[in-house]
Amino acid sequence: MNKAELIDAVQQAAGIEMKKQATMAVEAVFDTVTKALARGEEVAVSGFGSFKATKRAARMGVNPKTGEKIQIAASVAPKFKAAKALKDAVK
Repeated sequence: MNKAELIDAVQQAAGIEMKKQATMAVEAVFDTVTKALARGEEVAVSGFGSFKATKRAARMGVNPKTGEKIQIAASVAPKFKAAKALKDAVK
């Protein structure tokens, strides 16, 4: 399912008449989660899962093409942990 299909599904499930309103709702959810993660906050949705930003330490890596060792900088990456209800629904 891509974003357009998700918007259509939300529109049907919520009984929203206009596609523009469903698009705004989906965009608002994604924007809110993104902004919260950028501030370092955790976003937890009961029965679905939780999103949080995790720090990755700097480390040494290898360029697979040349075999040369390179330094990989520290970074922050988003992480998702599925809730038990979501895991059970997928089984």
